[in-house]
Amino acid sequence: MKSYRKELWFETKKRREFINITPLIEECVRESGIKERLLLCNAMHITSSVFINDDEPGLHKDFENFLEKLAPEKPYDQYYHNTYEDNADAHLKRTIMGREVVVAITDGKLDFGPWEQIFYGEFDGKRKKRVLVKIIGE
Repeated sequence: MKSYRKELWFETKKRREFINITPLIEECVRESGIKERLLLCNAMHITSSVFINDDEPGLHKDFENFLEKLAPEKPYDQYYHNTYEDNADAHLKRTIMGREVVVAITDGKLDFGPWEQIFYGEFDGKRKKRVLVKIIGE
């Protein structure tokens, strides 16, 4: 059994962004040389997310609107957490969108359904954050 580990670093220009990281993850699969088993990809920060969905701009805007209705950024004083920070909404948004994805690797490729792509979701950006890619298999 082989194991592969890589950290991907991101620094967004905005507080909230969705980045399609599928090409980066596919490159990790190629680098690993692993043909069969599993890939784990997870956000290493509590205010960011990794998730699978469609790469469609209207859908991403819908995510933004949906998340903002559930956990609005402002007013900051609506959250107990914001006594010392202003990112309580980002913690909640991350909980909703999830921490990680697990994807099967078959014949050296991500085993996706139609339209599936992997995204990094940033909810408290403008600073460096990382994503862990861990692949185990043969």
